[in-house]
Amino acid sequence: MVVTTQPALAQDAETTNAVDAIFSPIVAFLDAIFFFKVGGENGFPFIVLWLIVAAVFFTFRLGFINLRGLKHAIQIVQGRFDDPEDEGEVSHFQALATAVSGTVGLGNIAGVAIAIQLGGPGAMFWLTLAGFCGMVTKFVECTLSVKYRRRLEDGTVLGGPMYYLTRGLSPRGMRPLGQGLAVLFCILCLGGSLGGANMFQSNQAYSSIENIFPGLPAWIFGLVLAVLVGVVIIGGIRRIGAVAEKLVPAMALIYIVACLFVIIVNIAQVPAAIATIFTQAFSPEAVAGGIVGVIVQGFRRSAFSNEAGVGSAAIAHSAARTDEPIREGLVALLEPLIDTIIICNLTAITIVLTGVYQDSGSELSGVAMTASAFNTVIGWFPAVLSVAVCLFAFSTIVSWSYYGVQAWIYLFGERSTIVFKFIYITCTFLGTMISLGVLIDLSDYLLLGMAFPNLIGCYILSNEVAADLKDYWNRLTSGQMPTYEQQLAEMTTADR
Repeated sequence: MVVTTQPALAQDAETTNAVDAIFSPIVAFLDAIFFFKVGGENGFPFIVLWLIVAAVFFTFRLGFINLRGLKHAIQIVQGRFDDPEDEGEVSHFQALATAVSGTVGLGNIAGVAIAIQLGGPGAMFWLTLAGFCGMVTKFVECTLSVKYRRRLEDGTVLGGPMYYLTRGLSPRGMRPLGQGLAVLFCILCLGGSLGGANMFQSNQAYSSIENIFPGLPAWIFGLVLAVLVGVVIIGGIRRIGAVAEKLVPAMALIYIVACLFVIIVNIAQVPAAIATIFTQAFSPEAVAGGIVGVIVQGFRRSAFSNEAGVGSAAIAHSAARTDEPIREGLVALLEPLIDTIIICNLTAITIVLTGVYQDSGSELSGVAMTASAFNTVIGWFPAVLSVAVCLFAFSTIVSWSYYGVQAWIYLFGERSTIVFKFIYITCTFLGTMISLGVLIDLSDYLLLGMAFPNLIGCYILSNEVAADLKDYWNRLTSGQMPTYEQQLAEMTTADR
C-alpha cells in the first residue's frame, strides 16, 4: 500500500528526484512483501494485521498487565527497587529515557498529523487503542530481551530480539528457526535504523528549520546534523543514555505544556473535537478504504510512534541494571502510555480543535500541519516547535544508532562497527534530500517489517513470560520483594 503525500521540503528538485530514484524500487519491493492485502483489495495489510493480532493476544494472555502493573512500573522508574550491584550498563530511568527518545518525537508531532491527513480524525481512536494494547507487547519483548541478554567480560551488554530468538528458541529444538529469524530481524533493523529512525528524522528536522531560515540549503543542514550525530554515537550507550535522560524529558514537557495551552484556549471546542474523533473512527468521511483505511492508518502510525512489536526498544532495555527481567518489562510498558496515549492524543486534539486539517487540505503535511495548529493560538510557538523537532529528531537518531550497532554486531562482529556508524552518519545527511512521500513508505515498511520475526519469537515464548510474571507478582504481593531502601534498613538493623 504505497502512500502518496506532498513533499514537505522546498529544496532542489533535481537532487530530490535523484535520491528518490534510489529508494523508490526498495519501497516497491517491501510493499509487495509486507503490505499485501489480507481479505481482498479493501482488507488489512498483512504486517498491520500481524501487529493488531499480537497486541490483542498478549493483552489477554497476560491478564491486562498494562493496567494492574502500572503503579508498580512507576515505582520502578522512580528507582525504589534499583540496586547498584545489579548487572547492566544504565539505570531503569536511563533505559526508559533512551527507548522513549527513540519514540517520543516526530511520531507524535509529524506522525499524528499524517494519520489525521490520511485517515481523518478517527484514526486517533485506533491509534490510541493500538497504544493501549501495545503496552503489553512492549512488556513481552523487553522482558525477554533482559532474560536472554549476553554480558561480555568488559561489562558490555548485548541484547535484543536477535538474542532471545536464538537463545530462547534453541532449548525448544528450534535453533535453525531462531537463527534464521534473528538474521532477518537484524537485516530489517539495519534498514529501519537507517530509514525511519534516521533519514525520516533528519528530513523533518530540516523541514522545520527551513521555516525559520528560508533558503537554507539542505546539504548544509544535513552536514551539521551529521557531524553532531557522529560526536554522540561514538560514545556508545552510556553517552546516549546520558544525553537522552536530560534532553527528552525537557523537550517533552515543553511540548506538552504548549499543547495544553492551545487546548485551554479552545476549551469550549474540546468536547466537539473528541466527539469528531470518536464519530469518524467508525464512520469516516472521504477516507480511502473506509473504516478499514482508518484502522490501518491508526495502527500503522501507532507502530511508527511507539514501536511496540517492532523489537527496537528491547535492545535499549536489555542494557538496564537489573536481575529481574519482568521488572524491566514493566518499565517498558510505560513507553506507549507516555508516547501514544498521552502525547499523541494531545497533538491530535490540538490539530482537530483548531481545524487546520480541514483548512489546509493537502497543502500542509507532517510537522507543517502541527505547526499551523499552534500558530492559531501561539504565533511564536512554531519557531519553538522547529527547535523541538530538531532536538526530538536528534535524540531519535542517536538512540536508533545504538539499535543499528547492536544488529550490526550480531551479523558482522564488533570490530567493524565503525563501518556502520559511517553509513549511518551518511544517511543522516541524505535524509534531508529525499521527498517525504517516499520516506514515509520506506520508514514504515522497514520498521514494521521488524515485527514479523520479532513477534514469532514472542508468541513462542509467551507462556514462559506468563510463568515468570506469575512468579514475580506472587513475590511482590507477598512481601518477598523489598525496595532497596528496605534492604539497606534490614542490613543496618542486622549489623547492630
